[in-house]
Amino acid sequence: MEVEHDEQEIIQRVAALDIGKAELVCCVRVPGLGRRRMQEIRTFLTMTRSLLVLSEWLRSLGVTRVVMEATSDYWDSRELHQTGAGMGLFPQLTA
Repeated sequence: MEVEHDEQEIIQRVAALDIGKAELVCCVRVPGLGRRRMQEIRTFLTMTRSLLVLSEWLRSLGVTRVVMEATSDYWDSRELHQTGAGMGLFPQLTA
């Protein structure tokens, strides 16, 4: 067995999505004053209009990484991926 040494990557502006059937919860963390971090949590419906509002909000905050978690197959939403990709956001699934 080999020992791997991963390089640490610091993401300054990140969002995490917890996706359900009817809604998703989004937590955004961005730099604050000094060495502090600012965090905001919002809930969105999983309908196209709400996903567009979510995408615009993430874009306005300069989010560069979006990670997703879902307990079912809701993460496989092509609409979610297409909406995000259309706004320059590319969600990544977390284990």
